[in-house]
Amino acid sequence: MAPEIVERLPDPQTYLDLRAAGGLSSYSLEAARMGLPKSLHCVVLELDGEDIGMGRIVGDGALSVQIVDIVVRPEYHGKGYGRLIVQALSDYIASNIPDTAYVNLLADVPANRLYEKFGFRETAPATIGMAYKKGSE
Repeated sequence: MAPEIVERLPDPQTYLDLRAAGGLSSYSLEAARMGLPKSLHCVVLELDGEDIGMGRIVGDGALSVQIVDIVVRPEYHGKGYGRLIVQALSDYIASNIPDTAYVNLLADVPANRLYEKFGFRETAPATIGMAYKKGSE
């Protein structure tokens, strides 16, 4: 059976499990419960009833949006599933977000090569990505 992109949020524990499986940073269950419903848009990649990947869009929906949480379980890497997720999010942006919006993401290497296929470009040296995670001082 082929994987299917479904427009929905994962449950908070599945979200945390997907992030952990993909090697992304961790959050508390409480934070996931609070934050996920505030997503602008989310897709889950399902295969045989299992959530094997996901991606979200956060932001105000008009001026600035950010693609976040692109993840596919490692056992499904190399099959183009990440591309399916990014394509679904890109399609949403093309149909629902004004053309003047600033769309950004933070790319882990080598995933930056995937994002380049969707028109994303490095912004350095004009701008650089910066981050601060509360509680990690």
